[in-house]
Amino acid sequence: GWCPLSPAGAQTTQLLVEPPWMPTVQWDQVTVTCQGSGTAGVTIWYKDGQRWWQERRDQFLVTASGTYQCDRPGTGLSPSVSILNDRLVLQVPARALLEGQTVTLRCRV
Repeated sequence: GWCPLSPAGAQTTQLLVEPPWMPTVQWDQVTVTCQGSGTAGVTIWYKDGQRWWQERRDQFLVTASGTYQCDRPGTGLSPSVSILNDRLVLQVPARALLEGQTVTLRCRV
């Protein structure tokens, strides 16, 4: 399922990632989705702090490593998501964890 990388707020823009693992790696075929209650059909995307493109798509498959954000007019800029291109990563689920909970780790090559 979709998993926000930061707590969702009713009036904020969120950038969701699939699959929901952190750190997020490019070779995992990551899809990012911009969600917010702002203007429908208008999403401004940022990569590495620079305006990247504006279009109607709220979702796309990431093809390059970097730091991504999206902006939905009316709800503002999302928290950033870093997509890495590391060859070896130890991943944890991209969700809030509480002390004492069991967690599954993934070692990926």
